[in-house]
Amino acid sequence: MKKILTFAIAAACTAFAVQASAQGSPKDNAEQRLHRASLPSNVSQTINTGATITITYSQPALKGRTMGKDVEPMNGKVWRAGANEATSFEVSKEVTIDGQKLPAGKYGLYAIANGNDWTFIINKTWDTWGAFSYKQSDDVLRIKAKASKSCAYMERLVYTIDRMGKVSLLWGDTMVDFKVQ
Repeated sequence: MKKILTFAIAAACTAFAVQASAQGSPKDNAEQRLHRASLPSNVSQTINTGATITITYSQPALKGRTMGKDVEPMNGKVWRAGANEATSFEVSKEVTIDGQKLPAGKYGLYAIANGNDWTFIINKTWDTWGAFSYKQSDDVLRIKAKASKSCAYMERLVYTIDRMGKVSLLWGDTMVDFKVQ
């Protein structure tokens, strides 16, 4: 009888632990997202062609760390271009980026840094945690870009979009941008 009781208590504790850990899963609710170290953010802009661009991401902070050494992006590795879930890149109608057509829709935005040479990746997979399930075969297009020194230091990652369609990533003293038409 003691063995059955012990087993029942152990099973109940295990079920409780599984339920508690599931509540902190990557698919957690909006209130839980507000309490993360990397805050949720988005930027949206209707550009001069009439297309609306929306980027949804989480803002990692440097906290004294060095990009490429202590914190992503690591040189040569695919990065989710933010923190937590993969960064999403949405366009309301077909646009052209770097001479390549991108149909209206929602995509994942990833990046690969190699010193000052960056590659932004627009990928079919956007609803995922990090870049763990990234597959190159799902790439829709790749954009070559050059990093430069930013005018202002940004502790947290920030994206901006101007009316002319310039999309900029700003983090630390780094600025990288590409043009959407």
